Amino acid sequence: MSQRSQWKSSTGFILASAGSAIGLGALWKFPYMAGMFGGGAFLLMFLIFTILVGLPLLIMEFAVGQLGRTYTTEIFGQLTGHKWLNSIAWIGNLAVFVLFSFYSVIGGWIIVYLGFVLGQLFHIVPTHLHDLQFQDIISQPLYVVTGQAVFIALTCGIVMRGVQQGLEKASKLMMPLLLIFLIIIVVKTLSLDGAMEGVRFLFQPRISEINMESMLFALGQSFFALSLGTTGMMTYASYASKDMPIKTSAVTILVMNIAIAILAGLAIFPALETFGYQAEEGPGLLFIILPLVFEKMQFGTIFYAIFLVLFLFAALTSSISLLELNVSNFTRNDNRKRPTMALVISVIVFIVGVPATLSFGPLSHIQFGAGSIFDNMDFVFSNILLPVGALASTLAIGYAMEKVRLKAGFGNDPLKLFTLWYIFIRYLLPVVILLVFILQLV
Repeated sequence: MSQRSQWKSSTGFILASAGSAIGLGALWKFPYMAGMFGGGAFLLMFLIFTILVGLPLLIMEFAVGQLGRTYTTEIFGQLTGHKWLNSIAWIGNLAVFVLFSFYSVIGGWIIVYLGFVLGQLFHIVPTHLHDLQFQDIISQPLYVVTGQAVFIALTCGIVMRGVQQGLEKASKLMMPLLLIFLIIIVVKTLSLDGAMEGVRFLFQPRISEINMESMLFALGQSFFALSLGTTGMMTYASYASKDMPIKTSAVTILVMNIAIAILAGLAIFPALETFGYQAEEGPGLLFIILPLVFEKMQFGTIFYAIFLVLFLFAALTSSISLLELNVSNFTRNDNRKRPTMALVISVIVFIVGVPATLSFGPLSHIQFGAGSIFDNMDFVFSNILLPVGALASTLAIGYAMEKVRLKAGFGNDPLKLFTLWYIFIRYLLPVVILLVFILQLV
């Protein structure tokens, strides 16, 4: 059996973990949520909950992963002495499989749109941004299935190359470029007339708009924004060396996540305010509203292409972690199996994801439960598998793992923060996750 993979540097670990956390949710869900729940008021609640809830959970997953240094379907049994607790990791395994199956649909849409926009720039396709009709495009099986296949193939190609040559190298390239492209878009939108109204909307906390509903949604956003609950962060931390500072890494990732969310708001709200549009949920923002917004800007097609590329990078850095969790658990520390296993899992993900891809076209008539096939896959992941997995992980670590062992995983503690962190893990976070669970169901 080959030796377990390891990150080459702390920078690689941080960028890869940040890439896992900074997905499409940070770039399109945060602006929509902020637009829906009062701008600066939502931002303030998001910051508070991310620090008080997200950070302790992230440190928990990092501590367990670094301490166990093995695949997650063995790590709970190894650290607690109760092998039956390994079933928790299989919940995470199933969760990310379901997520990757419908997440790749959105990745495929980005690739299709990017193809059309590049075709416009190079005068291959005789259309304009306003000609991109979202519903028409996603109902075309050839476009969306091809886009999904390309997105999964890109993810698979990176994961097949391993931790250092694949995940780490890709993250070191895509994460800086994502930040650079996002800053370019922010500079452009802040130069628009009326941009300051958008900035004021994002940063001015209107306390009167804070209510129980907005607090619960901010809590949910802070929880899901850091890619927690699937044991994916445990997998990444299991590749970290024993002397890698996990708490520093966790704080760095937290700051990066918050910064990207704020930059996304600065990239979108000034443009929306200038041209009189409202933030729409998820896909509607990226594929319907933003093409209309950028078309009204000078060199708008170029800037929209840049926007699509940064969204593609965000989607890929997250999808890499989704595939990696399954590959890690099925190769069981034997890297000789990695290329084959990555390919096999990717093919299965593609097959399972095709019905979700076609649920906006030929299979749109199939409606049940939460809606379309795509909607039901999203519901199962977000409302059931993710909160159940997160709650089970927190309870197992807080109650089945010896406190002294968990303290060893916490690392150096000059500020004597372990006791406070342990109280959060054992008593507060299970209640918070239950609240998020109830919110998602309702």
